[in-house]
Amino acid sequence: MADEIDAATTGAGAWGQALAAVALVAALGVGLWTVRESSPPDSAPPPATCSGGEPEKAAGAPGKAPRQVSGAQLCQALNRPDLAELLGTPGETAKSAGGSGSSVKLGNGKEIATPSAQVEFGTYTVNLSATYDRHPVAGSAGLLGEGARQRRVLGRPAVFYADRTISISFRLDGKDSDSGPGVPARTLTVARDAKDSGGSFEVSLWRADGGVPDDAVLLRVAEKVLPTVPWWAAGA
Repeated sequence: MADEIDAATTGAGAWGQALAAVALVAALGVGLWTVRESSPPDSAPPPATCSGGEPEKAAGAPGKAPRQVSGAQLCQALNRPDLAELLGTPGETAKSAGGSGSSVKLGNGKEIATPSAQVEFGTYTVNLSATYDRHPVAGSAGLLGEGARQRRVLGRPAVFYADRTISISFRLDGKDSDSGPGVPARTLTVARDAKDSGGSFEVSLWRADGGVPDDAVLLRVAEKVLPTVPWWAAGA
């Protein structure tokens, strides 16, 4: 017997695809904070909330306000009361919500923060992540596969592209896990600041039924969620 989960392979910015597999392992190692509330069988379960513990501290220079968001802060921004409505599935209740303060270490020893958050519904799963590298978003469409489209979102360079989750199967008997292609995902990468000086935020959607998410839905979610991420306005 095996339990299966879908994990996004999306990455932020032009280098996100190359870092995706490493970031996925890091996210699994740190673990998403997940809260599943129990309730009587004759009542609807309450929506999932982000971890009730103390959020990890965001990075920043001593004596100055931190300018890198944490996974906990991303989760708070993403897990908004109207998220199901933005997805076009009003009435749905989030089954799980969590954040991860992961990072990726490059070959030269440099570590890049890649915090992320994820909220899962019965129909959609939404992932919000940030990457603090030096790679601009403008001009990255050619590196993100056929069909990637460059545009501006919220006044910043952005790109839509297609992706696919990885399906990971964990065996309950403790034997080796298996992985394979998951479901189609759509991703929107937006520059971290209006000058596109490096780094990005990324919003990804995938459907439980395997259908391809609508870009209009993805854009609607991104336009509401991203401005609520801490220090978003500082990059305007």
